[in-house]
Amino acid sequence: MARTNWRARVGAWVGGFGVPGGFDATSGQRRLKGFATSRAHVNALIAASGPEMNARARWLVRNNGYAANAIESWAANTVGDGIGPNSTLPQPLRKAAIQKLWLAWTDQADAEGLTDFYGLQRRAAREVFLTGEVFLRFRPRRPEDGLVVPLQLQMLPSEMLPLNRNTTAANGNVVRQGIEFDRVGRRTAYHFLRRHPGDSTDPGLSGEIVQVPASEVIHVIDPVEAGQLRGVSRFAPAIVKLFLLDQYDDAELDRKKVAAMYAMFVTSPAPDNPLAPTDEEYEIAPGQVLRLDPGEEVTVGQPADSGATYEPFQYRTLLQISAALGIPYGYLTNDGAKGNFSNSRLSLIEFRRRVSAWQHSVMVYQMCRPVWARFMDTAVLAGGLRLPGYDRQREDYLACTWLPTKWDWVDPLKDASAEIAQIEAGLKSRTQAIAERGYDAERVDAEIAAERARERLLGLDFRRPGSPAQAPGPGDPNAPDANASDPNALDPNQDPAPVQAP
Repeated sequence: MARTNWRARVGAWVGGFGVPGGFDATSGQRRLKGFATSRAHVNALIAASGPEMNARARWLVRNNGYAANAIESWAANTVGDGIGPNSTLPQPLRKAAIQKLWLAWTDQADAEGLTDFYGLQRRAAREVFLTGEVFLRFRPRRPEDGLVVPLQLQMLPSEMLPLNRNTTAANGNVVRQGIEFDRVGRRTAYHFLRRHPGDSTDPGLSGEIVQVPASEVIHVIDPVEAGQLRGVSRFAPAIVKLFLLDQYDDAELDRKKVAAMYAMFVTSPAPDNPLAPTDEEYEIAPGQVLRLDPGEEVTVGQPADSGATYEPFQYRTLLQISAALGIPYGYLTNDGAKGNFSNSRLSLIEFRRRVSAWQHSVMVYQMCRPVWARFMDTAVLAGGLRLPGYDRQREDYLACTWLPTKWDWVDPLKDASAEIAQIEAGLKSRTQAIAERGYDAERVDAEIAAERARERLLGLDFRRPGSPAQAPGPGDPNAPDANASDPNALDPNQDPAPVQAP
């Protein structure tokens, strides 16, 4: 019995206070006594806190300057002018036809008609930053609608898919947080609300649900944990500090306003009749000399100053908010005085790595590629593109690379020189360098060739003497004849040969 009690005592000690020399993080002693945690899965936490967290994040973006600047910075750096496709078809004419039709369709892609496809990308980036997710629904259109490709996209915010919808469908599928899964765990449908739950101007029926097949929905989400179904706002770790800092700033602004007022207080001897009204009120005007009655004394209000702690406190708090949001301090605050060039460059490089990873793993993979595939399928079925053997070689026709907006130079001269050295050393190709700037190498080469031909025709040459791109001048006997036809040029009226099946 004594042995059993000894084991119980040791077990209680190990479970309550940790093994000596073990992890302090699990200790229940004084320093971590108030550290209460939850072992609930992220899906349960989102179901309980998601709506309130999203509402607070949206409130901050509408009312807090730092929050508004952070989300605009994120959208501008992740999407910018847009992440565009570059078809890798080997047939130039077919590739040009696809790219031309795509460019025309992007202007008609938005079902609301407020922006183009690249504007939808920017809105999607904002929504994912705000609520951790966004939905896009494919909306097929009729031929009489007059679209170049009968297809549009409708953007639906996170609130349109109710988190509290957990049930079993009539076909036996499980519905979790508005998403319907089949028996092997594949998404088969989304149960959307017909109207936004917070939009009282919409005359639709409140709470009415519509089931949309999963094949017609794109769910753009940046998951943070395994098994996560719905999104988590990027503002989650910064909401408390943003709100409290905003309150502190408001209090400081009011204090400064009061301090700037020339407030004076007149102290008089006790009157004979304290209940009698005062005979007059003193109002001070600029330059006025006021004579007081005998016995009266004037003092000027002097509110306490914040001293030298305000600026360091603001800076450190904003650094914590910057780290929580994943936005560099300079981008969050537009404060360029705090960091030197080297520190700013290091933070910019780190930020660009994060942005690049997000672009390819979230925006391109989840949104751009499905939209491109549906665009191509619809364009072929509607007769907008004539691609022989598309049903058999669909993957070949869909092959493309996605080019994000180019990064601006940090140090233009040094960066350009370093890239030229890499190309000349064979460490990277011109195609790769041009793609990193968001352009198509074939299109750039065609534009350069057209410029060279025009220069030769006009007797001009704007290239720097000694440049590797320097070509024979117009008087050089080795210079090509500008009027001669190129035997390799493609006839725009010639239908290219069909793609050969592998």
